[in-house]
Amino acid sequence: MAEISAKLVQELRQKTGAGMMDCKKALQENEGNVEKAMDWLRQKGMLKAGKIETKAATDGLVGSYIHTGGRVGVLVEVNCQTDFVARTEGFKALVQNIAMQIAACPNVEYVKVSDIPAEIVEKEKAIEMGREDLANKPANIKEKIVQGRIEKRLTEMTLLDQPYIKDQNISVEELIKQNVAQLGENIQVRRFVRFVLGEGLEKAESNFAEEVAAQMGGKQ
Repeated sequence: MAEISAKLVQELRQKTGAGMMDCKKALQENEGNVEKAMDWLRQKGMLKAGKIETKAATDGLVGSYIHTGGRVGVLVEVNCQTDFVARTEGFKALVQNIAMQIAACPNVEYVKVSDIPAEIVEKEKAIEMGREDLANKPANIKEKIVQGRIEKRLTEMTLLDQPYIKDQNISVEELIKQNVAQLGENIQVRRFVRFVLGEGLEKAESNFAEEVAAQMGGKQ
């Protein structure tokens, strides 16, 4: 059995959040190879997702998805900690699934609720406060109802709070956490952009009958 240094154990512990003895055993079982030891810990279910999620995620991939027909396209940046994980099939599949999720959710504009600008939150609150069905409610009751509606509205705008399109029993956030535990690194969706063909353009309206008449008149 290979002799494992305390420094190597600490390195693995920092990467995985697993216990010291678990890290030492994982390294011993894999002859001091850190990457193989991470896989071993993952297989044994010894990774601590909560601990891992505090690590800086500065590597990763920019993924894309073009929906059938080419009318909707998505670019998304998903970060992890190392190029090693970024190149795994599991991480690539996650990025692709997140891109497809964004394409399927036209109302989603932000990654998480904390990304929503304060002015947008205030605007939504003003709209809800002005609803006719709340006009005769006492102020304290009205405030509670509005707060509940606002929270619901904000989650409708955020990616992480959406039900995962391939498994409605979990959210996108829970999907990511599952992959954190499986891949052994912090994973974060940093940003995304959705392209919809023709969005924001004014379509020229034409009267076919008038065009025909004009052309016929020009030939006379």
